Amino acid sequence: MSDTPIDPSAIRRGDTLELQIESAAFEGRSIAHVGDFVVFVEGAVPGDRVNAFVFRKKKQFAEARTEEILERSEHRVDPACRHFGTCGGCKWQHMSYEQQLYWKRRHVLDAFERIGGFEDLKVNDTLGAIEPFWYRNKMEYSFGEMRWLMPDEMGVIDRDAELFALGLHVPKRYDRILHIDDCRLESHESNLILNATREFFVERNVPAYSTRTHTGDLRHLVIREGKHTGERMVFLVSTHRNEEMMREYAALLQREEFGVTTFVHGITDRKSTVAIADEEIVYFGDGRINERLGENSFRISPSSFFQTNTLQAERLYALAEEAAGLQKDDVVWDLYCGTGTISLFIARDVKQVVGVELNAAAIADADRNARDNGIDNAEFICADIVDFIGEGGRAAETKPDVIITDPPRAGMHTKVVDAIGRSGVERVAYVSCNPTTSARDCGLLREYGYEVEQVTPVDMFPHTYHIECVITLRKCTA
Repeated sequence: MSDTPIDPSAIRRGDTLELQIESAAFEGRSIAHVGDFVVFVEGAVPGDRVNAFVFRKKKQFAEARTEEILERSEHRVDPACRHFGTCGGCKWQHMSYEQQLYWKRRHVLDAFERIGGFEDLKVNDTLGAIEPFWYRNKMEYSFGEMRWLMPDEMGVIDRDAELFALGLHVPKRYDRILHIDDCRLESHESNLILNATREFFVERNVPAYSTRTHTGDLRHLVIREGKHTGERMVFLVSTHRNEEMMREYAALLQREEFGVTTFVHGITDRKSTVAIADEEIVYFGDGRINERLGENSFRISPSSFFQTNTLQAERLYALAEEAAGLQKDDVVWDLYCGTGTISLFIARDVKQVVGVELNAAAIADADRNARDNGIDNAEFICADIVDFIGEGGRAAETKPDVIITDPPRAGMHTKVVDAIGRSGVERVAYVSCNPTTSARDCGLLREYGYEVEQVTPVDMFPHTYHIECVITLRKCTA
């Protein structure tokens, strides 16, 4: 580190700063200071000393990108994936897994202290993944006609001649696709399918769909698999129907090394970047795969929601059940129940579970999943959570013994927090995918006499900064 102090007011966009990295921030960046001035640094690990290029300067902070590592942190590791640093899928592959778990716990604790106003809160160690690589049961790839090159491809590949790409979006550039040939988050078989698909359509000169001109054909390749069952689905989305070509592609997918059990071709002409289809044609298999969570089996269609990390989802749900302190005669409300995975996971251990969800398709899936698993004590209701639990809703007629809530990243509506608080239910288990909003909600519930007994972070997405947690809340009797 230079002995000459840096004047924060003199920092400008385009400067190169020598920085000592102190901590890991949310969204995959790290933190350094110039005096009291904060610099968010991409590509660094706590403990690194780096030269970093400032690409954005604000009054209160700057953002910089690591250009050179002057001193390597003891927590820095070599990324397993060659696409790391350009692909936005994994932000923390350069950090040891033990440190990833450490910082995820720190982020949860910080959110509850800073946003929720909690002190001396029990935040357990992060529950790490059994397998931090190859864990995803679903990967969604995009085709593109604007290929983004890796640094080692510059000058080697003629981008003008080889525009076709199949891979993942470059961060903040939805018009550019990074050519992926080996993703370490999905199975070996899925990578084989990815590369064989690219080769198949390149050989036939089938154009990728352009989000700029809305021309072209190929849009998305979705690969889903059952980690417990070994079943595997390929869902290809395109603009046009071409049955002869799809039959050829289907024949390719039936090669033994791919392990594909069903292939679905989806067709849409929407101006959308989402892998949805208005028409689906099944070429072999039944258009679905089966997967198990705990004692239950689930049928997964191309567009069904299902937790992308099967093994960690089972551990997450087991923690939620433990946090709820379930007993055999309990009536449980499962708010934001989705397709009913938590409801069905706990149903055999309670008297009744009522799942509530606004999405009608998800409720239909939940009902079917209950029937398929022979569960008759689970009721699923399609309703706005606010209407269900608020004044004049079901809460006015009956009171559950336990509430399990698993809201989206935005957290619970304030009216839902208010209704839970007024219900006086003794036990609440909060499953959160965003520590900032759950800290806010728990802070509000504390005003109604609820105590947060403990928080357990769960790493559902290794090598990313995302963190889920299970929060145990109890109504204070005093």
